[in-house]
Amino acid sequence: MAKKLLAILTAALILTTCFALSGCSNEETLTLNVYNWGEYISDGSEDSFDTIKEFENWYKETYGKKVKVNYSTFASNEDMYNKLSSGAVSYDVVIPSDYMISRMMSEDMLLPLNFDNIPNYQYINDSFKELYYDPENLYTVPYAYGIIGVIYNANVVDEADATNWDLLWNKKYADKILQFNNSRDAFGMAMYKLGLDVNSEDPKVWDSAYEELMLQRPLVYSLVMDEIYNMMESGEAAIGAYYAGDYFTMKNAQAEDVDLKFYYPERTNCYIDAMCIPTCCQNKELAEIFINFMLSEEAAIANAEYTYYASPNKLVYENDSYIEYMGEEAMSVLYQNTENFAEQYNKYAYRNLSKDTLDYINTLWETVKIN
Repeated sequence: MAKKLLAILTAALILTTCFALSGCSNEETLTLNVYNWGEYISDGSEDSFDTIKEFENWYKETYGKKVKVNYSTFASNEDMYNKLSSGAVSYDVVIPSDYMISRMMSEDMLLPLNFDNIPNYQYINDSFKELYYDPENLYTVPYAYGIIGVIYNANVVDEADATNWDLLWNKKYADKILQFNNSRDAFGMAMYKLGLDVNSEDPKVWDSAYEELMLQRPLVYSLVMDEIYNMMESGEAAIGAYYAGDYFTMKNAQAEDVDLKFYYPERTNCYIDAMCIPTCCQNKELAEIFINFMLSEEAAIANAEYTYYASPNKLVYENDSYIEYMGEEAMSVLYQNTENFAEQYNKYAYRNLSKDTLDYINTLWETVKIN
């Protein structure tokens, strides 16, 4: 009987030890779901700073808990919006553009931020606060900003033709021209070219832009988003409008027989992409801690260097090592108007449009794409 009791006690001790060890090896892992643009975060390639991995490590060291970041990407604001509004997915942090943020706020798709968890917000330049899409600075933290410009291959395009938006309608370069594969930027390009208000609610204004896009359509080689990188770098296409920071990424990877150049049209979209927390968020405090980490000096600089987008974070653009790394051309293009950015932004940036206007634009856009 004593032996039997001893065996039972021994077994219980072993079982208790196993549970204890199991608890140590299977500690709870928090999950953070992040939804961002493609090619928009330093990912550890070529020995760069791996933002997601570094955040996971930092969080473990700081809070003593494991966190797993599920990071996925979208190609356009519209794709991101459609996925979120469907209710089929849940994300904790999203990084859309300003006009889409305004739409999401109007539809109660975003949560107000607790800035006590985001102390690094103090480093955001004041020119990027209190703007139309978040006038009370309640829902967003700016991540990157810039201006859309024209990229062209100087080995194909005559320098004299590289003026304003006209280059993208020049018949001389038929089948060498790329167009945005999203309605707002495509129509915006046509409206800036015609001197029209990109935030008009008048269907006749959008009809005029539609006609301009239909004139361009036979000249367009392809509708693109991230596909523009390979097409411009390889010389497959010679002309495309895209975000300023991406020009430097393409230029650094261009083929030997390609000579990419860049310029800003007189009228063009100024944009801000900002970090937000959608209402479907499962862990708001963790999301805010992640946003704060993204604003920390090492992470913010690494992301800015990787993406070549301008940063509204003073820890980035005032850093001597960053300035040296980027070089004179990049700094002059990306940061030419940082302190007065709001003035140009208020003139030309996309604003939120009514649902009726958006539906009308999408109908026109589908016709453009079909043709």
